[in-house]
Amino acid sequence: MERLKLNTKWFSTVASIWIQCTSGSLYTFSIYSPTLKCTQGYDQSTLDTVSVFKDIGANCGFLSGVLYTKATTHHHHEPTSTISSGPWVVLLVGAIQCFAGYFFMWAAVIGLIQTPPVAAMCLFMFLAAHGQSFFNTANVVTSVRNFLNYSGTAVGIMKGFLGLSGAILIQVYQTIFNNKPTLYLLLLALLPSINPMILMWLVRIHSVSEAEEKKYLDSFSVISLVLAAYLMIIIILEHVFSFQFSVRVVAFILLILLLVLPLFVAIKAREKNSDIISERNHLVDESKLLARHGATGYRSLPGDPEGDNCLQNDEDVNLLQAACTVDFWILFLAMACGMGSGLATVNNMGQVGGSLGYASFETNTLISLWSIWNFLGRFGAGYISDYFLHARGWARPLFMVITLAGMTIGHLVIASGLPGALYAGSVLVGVCYGSQWSLMPTIASEIFGGSIRGRDHMHWNSLFHVIFSDHGIGYISGGSCCFWIVLTDKMFL
Repeated sequence: MERLKLNTKWFSTVASIWIQCTSGSLYTFSIYSPTLKCTQGYDQSTLDTVSVFKDIGANCGFLSGVLYTKATTHHHHEPTSTISSGPWVVLLVGAIQCFAGYFFMWAAVIGLIQTPPVAAMCLFMFLAAHGQSFFNTANVVTSVRNFLNYSGTAVGIMKGFLGLSGAILIQVYQTIFNNKPTLYLLLLALLPSINPMILMWLVRIHSVSEAEEKKYLDSFSVISLVLAAYLMIIIILEHVFSFQFSVRVVAFILLILLLVLPLFVAIKAREKNSDIISERNHLVDESKLLARHGATGYRSLPGDPEGDNCLQNDEDVNLLQAACTVDFWILFLAMACGMGSGLATVNNMGQVGGSLGYASFETNTLISLWSIWNFLGRFGAGYISDYFLHARGWARPLFMVITLAGMTIGHLVIASGLPGALYAGSVLVGVCYGSQWSLMPTIASEIFGGSIRGRDHMHWNSLFHVIFSDHGIGYISGGSCCFWIVLTDKMFL
């Protein structure tokens, strides 16, 4: 029997998916924040300050991008990356930060160390969140490079599984550490750190073009949709019925089986393509992609055969060169408006629900389901934009405009304060917010080229706007008024 070769882009994709599935601890802050508040003697204002550093760390992806660029630069002209260096370096650094941040928080909560000052706790939270950005950078950028022809779908898959990771971790918590948030902090120190360290050797860049890439990417997409549907059903049922421990165990085992399915897709893809893989030079692959899809660079209007407005780049640009272009600042402003207001919404869903008169049961259900809507946006935007790009030649920024408009409508619905408005508005905002996480990295990589992907894929949203929006809504408790303030701020920008 032929020995199974793991050095393929498909096993790299599976490893990235599994890493993403444990990288969503930031979405579960509400589970351990009450314990953090109680054991450390924080008031709500102090806890909000700690939460702000969570957002800063998660959105400060510049260092992870620079490290990724340095670690993979010499692979630019090679067909595959080697074991000596590559994306695994970024994953390792992220794992170290993630472990350090959550471990010291856990140690402070259980009294293993003396109660740290607020500044130290903010540093711990920053490290834990900053490590997540390293995981995201390594997985998403590697997927873009491995699937140049279908980068939107690849990014949608990675971002989609990250969106589901919060719900997955909550299932782990409820099954194994039910009502024990201190042990959950220890879990966050171990699982999101050990998992990447085990799988990081498989995450590599493979500059090869294989047959039926779209078919197998679609298989990953179907699995993610099934997983999202399963999690949604479980979340709804456990809020309607009281699950016995045996039922939770069975549900958890089914969840693990669903997470194993991508491995079978990778095995099938490897067997199918083992005899027909054709090595290509990375630069040639990119040039053919640009030649095949004139709209991909967004420098000429779709359907313009003469290319009179074409200003395509023949070479990749660095960060400084990109920052001198109008395209960069348009993306920057779009992310500042869209991502800032979306983050403010998810961080304060519970407070908004309470101010609008929703019961705790209802707001908890909304918060749990947010990851599902977030996933649908992340996955759907990448898949749909890829389809229309290849079939109709529609440029991806068109979908960015559509989703930002949809997010504005969602804020208007919530701000109306009508019965059921929070349900409908949260779905619309969640889907559109998730869409930005798929569209922005893909658009940046297609406009500015491969060399900037490592730096520019992560979080070119404005930290100032994120912090401002988070504080602006976090300290206001005036019902629908708070959303009118955020909406006005977004429309002004």
